[in-house]
Amino acid sequence: MNFLSEELDNYVVGHSQDEPELLQQLNRETYQKILQPRMLSGHYQGRVLSMISKLINPKNILEIGTYTGYSALCLAEGMQLSGELHTIDINEELFDFQRKYFDKSGYGEQIFQHLGNALDIIPKLNKTFDLVFIDADKENYVNYFNVIIDIMTPGAIILSDNVLWSGKVLNTEFKKEDISTPALIEYNKLLKEDKRVETVMLPIRDGLTISRKL
Repeated sequence: MNFLSEELDNYVVGHSQDEPELLQQLNRETYQKILQPRMLSGHYQGRVLSMISKLINPKNILEIGTYTGYSALCLAEGMQLSGELHTIDINEELFDFQRKYFDKSGYGEQIFQHLGNALDIIPKLNKTFDLVFIDADKENYVNYFNVIIDIMTPGAIILSDNVLWSGKVLNTEFKKEDISTPALIEYNKLLKEDKRVETVMLPIRDGLTISRKL
């Protein structure tokens, strides 16, 4: 869903930081070889993630939903030298693809991949996190929030992707098989009303919410 005209969107991208060469390579290879390449964060949103991470300078980062590793590398740009980034995905077939690019970056030894259900993995990490990026199965966003909120440091940031869901969050009726839209509507309401966080929703790409733990 585009909120700006293509011309204006190109202007915005053209006047933002350039996409690093390694991420350009990752972008190209994702589109050449991987199914559903639109899931990639991409140049502009990637620079937004990088900037937010640099402003926070987190020690520990948690990412729920790795895909091909693009967003993890963007978030790692702001990580402390002694920091760790833990990224979770259920797709075993992408593990080696991700690791190839993680090892090409300067963050390979700080990025830890986890395969499986995030709701099972997160409690076993025994970490507190300063920055969390949620970008996996939308029907579990509320569950992810509930499992991470108590292991986040005060002032920590949650970034939630796809919160506008191509505008479907405005719908009042859903097809029976559509479980993602009502789940995102519930999640957006939770972030607005939960007294443990303060939240602002941004119309960036498919919607990006920034929530700060109080």
